[in-house]
Amino acid sequence: MNDKSKGRGSLFNTVNPYSTYHLEEEAAEWEPVQTKYHPVEAKTIVNQVSSPDLNFEYSLNPYQGCEHGCAYCFARPTHEYWGYSAGLDFESTILVKENAPSLLEALFTKKSYVPKTIMLSGNTDCYQPIERKLGLTRALLELALRYKNPVSIITKNALVLRDLDILSELAKHNLTYVTLSIPTLDEPLRRVMEPRTSTASNKIKTIQTLSAHGIPVHVMVAPIIPGLTSHECLSILKASSQAGARSAGYALLRLNDTVEPVFSRWIETHFPDKARKVRNLLKDCREGEVSEKRFFIRTRGSGPVAEAIAQSFALGRKKYFQDRKRPQLTTTLFDPSGGTQLRLFP
Repeated sequence: MNDKSKGRGSLFNTVNPYSTYHLEEEAAEWEPVQTKYHPVEAKTIVNQVSSPDLNFEYSLNPYQGCEHGCAYCFARPTHEYWGYSAGLDFESTILVKENAPSLLEALFTKKSYVPKTIMLSGNTDCYQPIERKLGLTRALLELALRYKNPVSIITKNALVLRDLDILSELAKHNLTYVTLSIPTLDEPLRRVMEPRTSTASNKIKTIQTLSAHGIPVHVMVAPIIPGLTSHECLSILKASSQAGARSAGYALLRLNDTVEPVFSRWIETHFPDKARKVRNLLKDCREGEVSEKRFFIRTRGSGPVAEAIAQSFALGRKKYFQDRKRPQLTTTLFDPSGGTQLRLFP
């Protein structure tokens, strides 16, 4: 790997199918890649989610693109809609929706708004590195607390602990839980596969800290990569359970659209001896393909290899998470006044 691409999951820029022109660049030609941030004015901020295999109805992404740089990230192709590449652009050109908090408050105060759990983020990580400076996610959580609207979080970053004060208050009212995404406990692997996420050990410590503060934690073993991380399923479940996680789920790797060339180049570069095996095992789970868009089957796969993974996970969940469940958040406390009525009429 060229030093200029160190700390990046993608080693090149994929072709954007929506663009007329594309400049081919090889790693040896790059200047060191610096992350750029561009403020944008979003027209709307909450997206309705109609997928029947997802456990939330609304998602909110304060950032488009993600500096974490996970080589396998399913959200990479969404950057193409903005005129960028799903490769390096996705992790080095971040669009910042600066008006996200004002849009969310406007939604909460609409007479027609029906409270539902909102997922932060569902697409790109709301605790990626720039959040430490900008605090958009914290501002969104403050609004969720003021209006008593349930909010769930999925992240790979220990930065979530910065907001323990707000999350603890939300948890007291059954208004939040946090999902930690942990695909591997192998630190050398994590370092090249999801280079700007928190370390594996820090993710486990994050579970401990959140749990100690009464904040429910769900763990996603995702993505499970056959032939590369699939053997870690039980160890991740054990470590997460011992740290206090209440529930766990998993998802199998899928390489839809322009995620495929990014991941293929990555594994051929970092694990050339395993690349063919991983690809063939994934095809065994995907009916001869590496992509899958059908609901439910996209997260589980099919065939003997997928079934073996499912059985391993089921065994681990029964052993380490028996009688533990992810909480069902409440919408009954929603206050469209944002608490102002309580202040005006004590």
